[in-house]
Amino acid sequence: MIFLKTDEEIEIQRESSLLVGKTLAEVARRIRPGIKTIELDRVAEEYIRDHHAEPGFKGYGGFPATLCISVNDQVVHGIPGNNELRDGDIVSVDCGVLMNGFYGDSAYTFEIGEVAADVRDLVSATKQSLAKGIEVAIDGMRIGDIGFAIQSFIDPYGYGIVRELVGHGVGRKLHEKPEVPNYGRRGSGIKLLTGMVIAIEPMINMGVRNVKQEQDGWTIKTADGKPSAHFEHTVAVRNGRADVLSSFEEIENVLQSLKS
Repeated sequence: MIFLKTDEEIEIQRESSLLVGKTLAEVARRIRPGIKTIELDRVAEEYIRDHHAEPGFKGYGGFPATLCISVNDQVVHGIPGNNELRDGDIVSVDCGVLMNGFYGDSAYTFEIGEVAADVRDLVSATKQSLAKGIEVAIDGMRIGDIGFAIQSFIDPYGYGIVRELVGHGVGRKLHEKPEVPNYGRRGSGIKLLTGMVIAIEPMINMGVRNVKQEQDGWTIKTADGKPSAHFEHTVAVRNGRADVLSSFEEIENVLQSLKS
């Protein structure tokens, strides 16, 4: 079943989603070569709880942490630990928050120090593909239109679009119907209706689209060991224009201030 949200519920969900962005901005203040990913996880959990919310991922299906932190060829669901980030890494940080009964969900791929030009291009294209998908998340369009928009933008680059993992509805549960693939045919799939809230999250590999699961039972990696990037927004379907509930603005303000 697909749950349509009222305007009031969407505003509650916006609060949860904006807290995710603020949490990722706290991560942005500290992410650097030499930091352990478990330290970033502690920062995120403390920040979320200080704002009277619960980490959305911790304990979900047995996941042990607040953040999914996936480095280089890790696509998603990386478990924070004592591994240190290094200059040249890219790091997808995925965060969920439960506040006032509703979830927010968003992810951002960070560049650590001096990143190779071709890897920077992958990160940039992945972020742009998210924007392309959001553009068509409007009343009357179909799920396949979102996947088609992402795929038609990414295909000319020759990158691999992960198919085993997809976006999803989000609301009182972290994962609701419908599934939101990052590939598809224009005009296919269920019709998008005002009040749907979905997480759109392209996962794009530099090489092949195929992935494999690590022995930890969570971490998903590229089959060929090449880097992968991941961006995600929580989006409310509206008439005429998608309403992005989460935000990258505070993350990017922090990153910009650190450069200057």
